[in-house]
Amino acid sequence: MVRAAIVGLGWWGLQITESLRGSSLVDIVIGVDPDAESRARAKSLGLQTCDSLNQVLCREDIDAVIICSPHRFHRDQMLACAAAGKHIFCEKPFSTTAAEADEVLEAVERAGVALGIGHERRFESAIVELQRQASSGELGQLLVFEGNFSQDKFLNLDPSNWRLSPVEAPVGPLSATGIHLVDLAISLFGKPVSVLARLSTQATTFANGDTLAISLSFEGGQTALITAILTTPFVGRVALYGSTGWVEIRDRSHPEKSSGWDVISVKRGEEPETHFVAPEPTVRWNIERFAESIEGIREYPVPHEQIRANVRAFEAISRSAVSGQIVEIRTER
Repeated sequence: MVRAAIVGLGWWGLQITESLRGSSLVDIVIGVDPDAESRARAKSLGLQTCDSLNQVLCREDIDAVIICSPHRFHRDQMLACAAAGKHIFCEKPFSTTAAEADEVLEAVERAGVALGIGHERRFESAIVELQRQASSGELGQLLVFEGNFSQDKFLNLDPSNWRLSPVEAPVGPLSATGIHLVDLAISLFGKPVSVLARLSTQATTFANGDTLAISLSFEGGQTALITAILTTPFVGRVALYGSTGWVEIRDRSHPEKSSGWDVISVKRGEEPETHFVAPEPTVRWNIERFAESIEGIREYPVPHEQIRANVRAFEAISRSAVSGQIVEIRTER
């Protein structure tokens, strides 16, 4: 059993806490948040709380820290955890700049602690099967990835919420949902080398945008076309196109309360195949896989180099969204 503290007791921090209730691999021992109201909500769910990360880093009964704080705190909190020898699971985005990501990854590697990242879509059975078909050659030469992850949950947020701030959450649709699709594209194609992004605010007053479209180019010549919108009712879809076949995965509902996925696959010369994948607790599976990596049971499936590539893509997308120009992405370490 990995004993963990969770930092950030807002909406998603409490979602993670609930998802791990009854887990045989991870025990949330304490929650950390400087906000008294957030701590009170967590206490009402039976969670012990405190107001400072330092209070848990010195505890011998804490093995790992799950970070769900606003993005700008991730770097300092992860560096503090690594220095204290605590294993780290960080929500997306890992960081917003390549320099921060490099600094943290070097600290993690020096400390020899395990690292996990909040890209739970990688743990969906349909995505795992998609990755298998891609790597096995069943789809032929991989050509194009398409993805759309849009939702309207942020319409209910107070305008002062950090998720709507261009400082706290630059390029809002990217940090909210689009970064999950960037991660999936990297898992399939490797390192992206350039990006053209368009960000706009068309249907809301969100200062960090409500509509994002991205075209990512990869080392092998492949392209990822990604859209993320913060006003359209929920839609989740990914598709991978190869020279001899393609696969499309559609979410039936928001992953927060998944009702499963519909999958269609087509291979040249064969009839289309369709099937349904039942709901799965992928948030829990992700963190439990992180716990298994701590215990040496199984390797965590998101390597450091893919985390690094994701952050470099995040930074480049943010720059392109502002400039409207193609931005090159550094690939060497």
